[in-house]
Amino acid sequence: MPDANELVETLKRAAVEAVEAKKPVNVYFGEVVTASPLKINVEQKMVLGEKQLILSRNVTDFTTQITVDWVTGSKSGGSGEDSFAAHTHAVTGRKNITVHNGLVDGDDVILIRQQEGQKFIVWDRIGK
Repeated sequence: MPDANELVETLKRAAVEAVEAKKPVNVYFGEVVTASPLKINVEQKMVLGEKQLILSRNVTDFTTQITVDWVTGSKSGGSGEDSFAAHTHAVTGRKNITVHNGLVDGDDVILIRQQEGQKFIVWDRIGK
């Protein structure tokens, strides 16, 4: 017959697991040690590598489209010929732009750990 101490320990473990099961994620803070290859030091306790990290769009370079409707500034050349006279250009329509939002060494970041998982989502950087 199991002793009372073993039963108490089993009940404690079950209680802790029940509490943890109600928390879908854990939030951590980290600092980018190196951007390439990506390594993040999490709360001074562990260093995560690329295989453990899932990057949100908030922390990556990405290309997207914008709609523009503007005119360039007036600029003239120096030779005095008509082809160098002051002129402008219309820029309109949908245009592709690249947002350079990738992580760099020293960035402070917010990470979310998957419940009971080894993967961490790098959610965003913390503004300085």
